[in-house]
Amino acid sequence: MPLIDTALPLLLAWAVFGYLLGSIPFGMVIARVMGLGNLRDIGSGNIGATNVLRTGNKAAAALTLLLDAGKGAVAVLIARALASEDAVQIAALAAMIGHCYPVWLRFAGGKGVATFLGILIALAWPVGLACCVVWLIAAAVSRTSSMGALAAASASTFLMLFLGYGYAIVLGMLLTLLIFWRHRANIARLRAGTEPRIGQKG
Repeated sequence: MPLIDTALPLLLAWAVFGYLLGSIPFGMVIARVMGLGNLRDIGSGNIGATNVLRTGNKAAAALTLLLDAGKGAVAVLIARALASEDAVQIAALAAMIGHCYPVWLRFAGGKGVATFLGILIALAWPVGLACCVVWLIAAAVSRTSSMGALAAASASTFLMLFLGYGYAIVLGMLLTLLIFWRHRANIARLRAGTEPRIGQKG
């Protein structure tokens, strides 16, 4: 955990910055611009790339994935360029919260997977890339995006310790808890064998 050496008002400002950046609902914007309809009426109703893929438009899903990951990475990179490590981690956590609970959508946002991976890549790139590999393997084997997300989140904390990024362990644990909390319905469906497969249209 980093030392707290930034004044509280500045930390709050970085939290607001991270939250507002994270709360941009790129999936809904892209779906509207590309004429794919309202994501709330498609598949799971989620605003992330997995649900955008259920429209059948792979380009829109890829763009959503990149932008959702990008906003997490940008929150980290801007804070790192202008502030101390404590502000970096505050901005990162706030960006994740903003994606999951955006004020613009009455706090009903996405699952946070792409933003989580984007944060990790910018914060500690070896950890982020390793988590991407874990996601790909778990998703390919199970054919479910949620299993990939849960596996990557589960691995992230151990990877931080193993790869020498222990200073971010508290942030990693909080991000992991958010991923699991946002996937609680998916976990229930996985147990019941009713979780939708990747690419399955809504």
